[in-house]
Amino acid sequence: MNVAVLGTGMVGQAIASKLVSLGHPTTMGSRTPDHEGAHAWADAAGPLGSAGTFAEAASGAQLVFLAVAGQHALAVVEAAGAALEGKVLIDLTNPLDFSKGFPPRLSVLNDDSLGEQIQRAAPAAKVVKAFNTLANTLMVDPGALPEPTDTFVAGNDGEAKAKAVALIESFGHATPIDMGGIEASRGLEAWLLLWTRLYGVFGNADFNIKLVRA
Repeated sequence: MNVAVLGTGMVGQAIASKLVSLGHPTTMGSRTPDHEGAHAWADAAGPLGSAGTFAEAASGAQLVFLAVAGQHALAVVEAAGAALEGKVLIDLTNPLDFSKGFPPRLSVLNDDSLGEQIQRAAPAAKVVKAFNTLANTLMVDPGALPEPTDTFVAGNDGEAKAKAVALIESFGHATPIDMGGIEASRGLEAWLLLWTRLYGVFGNADFNIKLVRA
């Protein structure tokens, strides 16, 4: 499956490298066609890796990961434009506001979420919120923890969620918990208020949620 990863940071590179390792032709999207980091990743990734603008990456993909900092998410969606139409868009972002230092606040909360804003900004895309509740290292290597943990998906399109679930399972995770429509992003993003404080206590991101039910 041809996949685009919009974002060149640690999250984007981790996801893109995992996809290539699983045999998926993957294009890393960036703001400019000559982005040094994107092309360096593509060169290292080999024949399955390529680089282009956000729109170029999305246009050739069957599925797209949005892997940028939350404050840039809507601008990246706008830059990708019509190339997102009809595509499954897996949204990894969180609305973290570091303007007053650490721990961050949320720039969107309560009656809205960044996931919902992304769906409104790309109404013809099929947005699935996923992987926003854990560190990028655990997204691609859940076996780094000593026991299985939980992940989640939220979105309005059942078929799109099924495709996201299949990829998440191929990364080594158990079947994610389906939280329902994209409005469930409100709860998933709010977890970051606790996640960032746990990061401050532990001094690292080597943890994740495990739900224990009766």
